Amino acid sequence: MTRLGIFAALFIAIGLAAALPAQNLFGLGTLQGQVVDAHGKPVAEASVTIQTSDGLHPHATHTDANGHFEFQRYNAGQYDVRAYYKGAFSDWNKRLVIRPKKVTDVTLTLPADSAETVVVPTK
Repeated sequence: MTRLGIFAALFIAIGLAAALPAQNLFGLGTLQGQVVDAHGKPVAEASVTIQTSDGLHPHATHTDANGHFEFQRYNAGQYDVRAYYKGAFSDWNKRLVIRPKKVTDVTLTLPADSAETVVVPTK
């Protein structure tokens, strides 16, 4: 094999090796899950917010009667999600990875009700 042939084969092999991981970076996937309360019971009509991990492109949906939610056809990448229901927020679940043609599952847990009340004095 000539030197040119060896370099061409090496160049093609390196190009193919570099392209394989790139396939996992592009395409659409789904993030789905369930919102539960502090006792593990599903929460219907909770709001669920998703945004890219850099804080851009926020979107929201609501859970169904079984506490399930779904964000379909999202670009592959890292996302942050959290739930809200009647004044309570779950922690942010950060850097969830959506992969092309795959489904990522997550459970978001709302905190227990607090007995603490806040009183704001009026003037």
